[in-house]
Amino acid sequence: MSTFGKNPVHLTIDPTNRWVVVANHLSSTLVVLARHPDGSLGGLADEAKLTGKIGPHRIEQPFSKPHQVVYDRSERFLIVPDKGVDQLFTFTLDAASGKLTQVPAGTPRARDGSGPRHVAFHPTDAFAYVINELDSTVTAHRFDQVTGKLTPFQLVTTLPDTFVGDSRASEVALSNDGGLLYASNRGHDSVATFSVDRATGRLTSRGWSDTQGKTPRFLALDPAGRFLFVANEDSDRIVPFRADAPDGKLFPAGDPVTTGSPVCIVFAPS
Repeated sequence: MSTFGKNPVHLTIDPTNRWVVVANHLSSTLVVLARHPDGSLGGLADEAKLTGKIGPHRIEQPFSKPHQVVYDRSERFLIVPDKGVDQLFTFTLDAASGKLTQVPAGTPRARDGSGPRHVAFHPTDAFAYVINELDSTVTAHRFDQVTGKLTPFQLVTTLPDTFVGDSRASEVALSNDGGLLYASNRGHDSVATFSVDRATGRLTSRGWSDTQGKTPRFLALDPAGRFLFVANEDSDRIVPFRADAPDGKLFPAGDPVTTGSPVCIVFAPS
């Protein structure tokens, strides 16, 4: 089934199970596809072309590059981090028609050259955390659940100050209770761990864990939140870690799984 664009990198299903929303990375579009009751896909319901001021990176930012599309906790707003124009786009989706509407008030521009890639919403409080690929940082935002507006209030590096090589951040995830945030680094080949202040949402570094592989493009917690699985794309290994230590430290757990170029992990509902 065509996504009516180039390099589809992420998708989500709307709460009614009637629509699939896809981010087309290299054609700068967000598209909505019909979803039939049997799970098969239908035709194109809507398409939004994303535009903005391109970032300063000569290679990675030649045009808009949406990298993810994800609902907030209320499933009212769709947030789209765009690596090419250093911006977060906010949309709503009409469940009856499948039509997208951009929410201008919810669209903050990120720091030039940061390359927003993915966003994770706090499970209980009105905070959202965006990982920026190109400058290896995480931006903490307050999220207005009525208007969809994101307001940045903190920027932290995902790398230790002793690391002077090349690295790019890739994935961000929060523990089930919202007390810890994890971010992966491709190049430093690590998972950075941060504690989350419950009152303010601010992040404090708790250190780094070696991913026991190369290029950790993706990480994901199991539904119970006890294990963190890291997909090391360039060493063909998914490495499990225990993630339930009180201080947030990660410990290897069991044997790695060998598979070709792992880039995403999704857990089926129990």
